[in-house]
Amino acid sequence: MSNADEDNGEAEGRLRMRPSNSNISDDQEPFMGIKVRRKASLFREYLGDYIDVPSHPFLLKILQKQGDKRVLFADKVLRVTGSGKMKRCVLMITDLAIYVVDPEIDALKRRVALAAVEKICLSELSDNFFAIIIPTEYDLLMASTRKTEIVTVMVEASKNASDFELEVAFSNRFEYNAASDLVKEIQFEQVQGGVKTRILRK
Repeated sequence: MSNADEDNGEAEGRLRMRPSNSNISDDQEPFMGIKVRRKASLFREYLGDYIDVPSHPFLLKILQKQGDKRVLFADKVLRVTGSGKMKRCVLMITDLAIYVVDPEIDALKRRVALAAVEKICLSELSDNFFAIIIPTEYDLLMASTRKTEIVTVMVEASKNASDFELEVAFSNRFEYNAASDLVKEIQFEQVQGGVKTRILRK
């Protein structure tokens, strides 16, 4: 789906997506008409739990240990590692936190309290990437075909938990902390046949 290479010290990944046949629509909360959305995503029903969390004892054990009971979203997504590789993981969002789980070894890789999230960064194009910006830690760069639902759930959960309006920022070029001491920039460009994505070391 994606390949990464090293070019003059810059880690670069490219991902091509099918172009959207839809124009900007008014029905784009919480995106307020900014985001060019795929036609399918405008009419998709949100299910929340796409992996049946109750059928996975190790996921239940993780949630119980942390005291979280209400799962708002759960699905397998792609996480971009600090080295620029794409790795499949389970993303769970509760009313209190975000969980990143490695399904290969049934291990919790990361838990981030919703209160620690400053904003979510997206491009203005029809790609699948989103970055969760966490000032006190390193950030999360992920890709999912259910990006719209993920953003909507996080905005609503943050508002319900702390009356804090989570910022959703749109730009076809933004920086994120791939690790505590590693800043990268992701760039998006509309090309024939889809969206070209580049991840560069700063």
